[in-house]
Amino acid sequence: LRAGKRAAAIMSLIQSAKLNGLNPYAYLRDVLERLPTHPDNRIDDLLPHNWTAPVTFETGPASQKNSI
Repeated sequence: LRAGKRAAAIMSLIQSAKLNGLNPYAYLRDVLERLPTHPDNRIDDLLPHNWTAPVTFETGPASQKNSI
């Protein structure tokens, strides 16, 4: 029973990510990496509708990609 609830929570996050135009894999990977050090009082920042991808060489604006 507990495993089913956990699976439902993960599936809900994946679907919410999709509905918000996010790549579910990138979203979950980033959230799971941030979670151990993220402040508890700012956990809402990690929900799909509030989440912002970290700026990296791959995800940054086109001008950044060509500047290196």
